[in-house]
Amino acid sequence: MARWVGLGIAAAALALLLGVAGGREPGDRPAGDTPRAAMQGYLSAVRAGDDDSAAGYLDLRRVPRDRRADLGPTLARQLGVVVDQALLVAPDSLSDDPEGQQDDGLAPGTDRVGVIDSRRGPVEMLLQRVPGENGTPVWKIAATTVAQVPALYREFGYGRLGDLLPPVLLDVRVLEIALWQWIGLLLVVVVAYALSWLVAAGLVRLVRPIVARSRTRLDEKLLDTAGGPLRLAIGLLLFATGVLALSLPIAVRQVFVGLETAAAILTVAWLAVRVIDVFAGLVADSLTARGRTTAIAMVPVGEKAAKVVVAGFAVIAILQNVGINVTGILAGLGIGGLAVALAGQKTIENLFGGVTLVLDQPVRVGDFCRFGDKLGTVEEIGLRSTRVRTLDRTVVAVPNAEFSALQLENFARRDRIWLSATLGLRYETTPDQLRYVLVEIRKMLYAHPRVDPDPARIRFVGFGAYSLDCEIFAYVFTADYGEFLAVREDIYLRIMDIVAASGSGFAFPSQTAYLGRDSGLDEARSRAAEAEVRARRERGEVYFPEFPPEKIAALRNTLKYPPDGSAATSSPG
Repeated sequence: MARWVGLGIAAAALALLLGVAGGREPGDRPAGDTPRAAMQGYLSAVRAGDDDSAAGYLDLRRVPRDRRADLGPTLARQLGVVVDQALLVAPDSLSDDPEGQQDDGLAPGTDRVGVIDSRRGPVEMLLQRVPGENGTPVWKIAATTVAQVPALYREFGYGRLGDLLPPVLLDVRVLEIALWQWIGLLLVVVVAYALSWLVAAGLVRLVRPIVARSRTRLDEKLLDTAGGPLRLAIGLLLFATGVLALSLPIAVRQVFVGLETAAAILTVAWLAVRVIDVFAGLVADSLTARGRTTAIAMVPVGEKAAKVVVAGFAVIAILQNVGINVTGILAGLGIGGLAVALAGQKTIENLFGGVTLVLDQPVRVGDFCRFGDKLGTVEEIGLRSTRVRTLDRTVVAVPNAEFSALQLENFARRDRIWLSATLGLRYETTPDQLRYVLVEIRKMLYAHPRVDPDPARIRFVGFGAYSLDCEIFAYVFTADYGEFLAVREDIYLRIMDIVAASGSGFAFPSQTAYLGRDSGLDEARSRAAEAEVRARRERGEVYFPEFPPEKIAALRNTLKYPPDGSAATSSPG
């Protein structure tokens, strides 16, 4: 601090020496020969703290000559403060022609620097071409503008602070910021930092008892997570408020507004990232509680992707607020992203296939499944491929995009295993023997503790090429295929006992050769059947190719079903 004060004093002394050496009144100093040169000269002098030289760029003809030496530097300094606070001047936009701007709608020899919005209404800051000390026309700040400087300074100036501070703190500037404003910025930073901790701690202590009453821990985690961003937001708000009191130049103020906006965007992004961490932890805990351990591997991937999206939006918002056109950047990124997507199409397909497998979970690690025409146990679901150990004990790596598109049959998800078999009995089996077999097997299925009785059935379904076919349909109470094999083995052995007890036997592929004298047919019954057909022919009762409708109506419901002797036979009436 002592160094800055010393430099300020030295600069002020040097300016004073230069002013004395000049030996001319402020109002008689030469000004620019063009509007641009006049404004550049005035701004350079006033920002260097050389109020005497700056006064040379003011048209002081309305000020009494004996007061110009005193009022000129004061008016120049005050106008400099007003310009810093209320008008963003771009000297390069002014005319560089000695005649000035010709098509601005103003009188010849008059140019407009800008308009100051005051409480009394808009005030134009004008440059005017006036006679110089040697009669040569020069450009100076118009006398009408100079006349309004005291009123403007009362509105936009430093007020009592400007009267109390030593001139060195007002005149010494670094990066367009006065020395007293640098000191004020340092104090604002320190105060904002200290108060942000105190205010944030007070708010957290006030809210925590309310949060503790809730039944969930989510709000407590969010409160703990929001501590850092809350302190930064409070500190940023206090800093922005303190900066307003420092009366910084408008150009510097715009820079600070941009920085504060960027800091606010970063604060929101920081809070969003922390909230993402909280929800990622909750999702992982929920998946663990539900036993979906495979999906937990995707939580970090989703968490990082969400953070990348938040960071991308934050960067775009910051660039947009600092005045950078992000449309071209986004267009370039879109084209680049399209090129990357085309180049890595398979990789992206496999990535999304892996995400689909993890989220949809048609199979999980450890599940035995059929994929395509292969069988195996899933060992790993990665980002690019799924690894399955086959029955040959080899490991097959299938790309996720291809694996997720296959028809997957998950045997590990079965609650029961289907038992299906066709029982072929010999054609020598009599109808009553067949009835015995059907009834006993049904009784065995209903009585077996490992068989679901609904449905459990065996039905005589057809006459095969060499067997009487009976179909067995049942479900076994197990999801373990090894246990199912043991239960099925037990059922098959019991069926063999039943068939053996019936006096019948299992059919096997065979061919039978019949001799003329040993056809195996009942000759008496054959002759009786032939006689019955001849009698029906004589009566015209051989109903071929179709039964007449009246005969069908007469036969309708004349058979008993279930047949006589069945336990399900209807009671009389």
